[in-house]
Amino acid sequence: MLKTYEEIDEIITKYDNGELTDDGMNDRLEQITTGAGISAIVVNSDWTIVYINTKGEADMLDRLRMSIFNNDIFKIIESGEYKNDINAESEKRPNIVIDMNGSGSSENRDIIVQTDRYTLQKVYDARLNDDYYELWGALSGGDSIMLRIAIQSIKDNVSIFNKFIQYVGMAIFLVGIVAAYILSNYITRPIKQLSNLAERMSDLDFDAKYEGEDKGEIGVLGNSMNNMSKKLEENIAQLKSANLELQRDIERKIQLEEMRTDFLSNVSHELKTPIALIQGYAEGLKEGILDDPDSMDFYCDVIMDEAGKMNNMVKKLLTLNQIEFGNEELVMERFDILELIGSIVSANVLRAEQNGIKIIFDQKNESINVWSDEYKIEEVVTNYITNAINHCDYDKIIKIDVSLKDDNVRVFVFNTGDNIPEEDIDNIWIKFYKVDKARTREYGGNGIGLSIVKAICDSYGKKCGAYNVENGVVFWFDLDAKSVV
Repeated sequence: MLKTYEEIDEIITKYDNGELTDDGMNDRLEQITTGAGISAIVVNSDWTIVYINTKGEADMLDRLRMSIFNNDIFKIIESGEYKNDINAESEKRPNIVIDMNGSGSSENRDIIVQTDRYTLQKVYDARLNDDYYELWGALSGGDSIMLRIAIQSIKDNVSIFNKFIQYVGMAIFLVGIVAAYILSNYITRPIKQLSNLAERMSDLDFDAKYEGEDKGEIGVLGNSMNNMSKKLEENIAQLKSANLELQRDIERKIQLEEMRTDFLSNVSHELKTPIALIQGYAEGLKEGILDDPDSMDFYCDVIMDEAGKMNNMVKKLLTLNQIEFGNEELVMERFDILELIGSIVSANVLRAEQNGIKIIFDQKNESINVWSDEYKIEEVVTNYITNAINHCDYDKIIKIDVSLKDDNVRVFVFNTGDNIPEEDIDNIWIKFYKVDKARTREYGGNGIGLSIVKAICDSYGKKCGAYNVENGVVFWFDLDAKSVV
């Protein structure tokens, strides 16, 4: 109300000075009083109304007059010039009770601020049964003014404002909860993602990657975890490779130890019989148990034959050992496989004919050039043909074929005879392995020939094998018809 008083005083002063028109003055006063919810009246010295914003024009004018009139009475009472029982009692209280209009109704007056220009007071109007704040006094230009506002309206406004504050507070609280939830999700989502990433990495799942777009500390941490995952994957891959290599070395060592044990056992077994024969016949010759030259020649032939078998076996073992352990340098040369087979067949025709065996090698092609080591392939073909002669039976036929498909040449050696038991086909390539030991001993075999074939083919990365047919067995091996760089 004090602020409204000052603003009205300023506007009326400008109006008196001619700076504002009637409409301008009324508009500005209307804005001030209506906005504050205050009833206002301004009168000049002859009690002509300059401005009023309420319909109770007469009541407001009476209130202003009675306030000025009663103020003089208040001054008399407060100075002690007039006293009675009621007023004497009022001196003991902060409020003064007085009959405002002579009608018997009264109101309490509690002065809040009082200056030589205005009085701000709180009054209780028994007639209206309500409390009011009133400000009355004089303006700078001499005009009189009264401002009045019901305290209940202030309370209502405060109540409305408090409810508004409550609603706004609840709305802000709810919005805050939603904002906090969204913000917490925004903050915790990448952290949860990093936590899940770390858990997957602990399970060695290196496909898990941080894919967030955060540029702050979380993004830096996510990228660091991606780099760590990549390096861990690389290191684990290296460890696995090293572990596999170590495992291979261990298996190779175990295999070598087994091969050494088997080798000693097989060699000792294979050498035991010829050594015993040589020893027995040599002792017989030394003791002179034979008198005729023919018997002595027979003993010598047996000794020489057994010694030759042992020498042949030792040579084959040395050859196999060099191939298996990679001690021989791989030679790659171009030669005609048909010409090589033809020369080997010619060398074995006489031996085959002595056993009643017919070797068939009828190749339509004039030549088929292959790439390999001619000396070692000669040994492969020789071993196949020798094996076929030793096991040929029934029709006594050995047939050799060569097929060319794309860049691969396959050589087949077929012989009539008994089939190899299916459970033994994979074992015939193992050194010293014999399907029919009695027959093998009969022709002087030692089970090393096919092992040499397998070792030679493996050293050049080519395949070899055997399979049964209706009237015999077929052995085969592959060669490259094109140079391998």
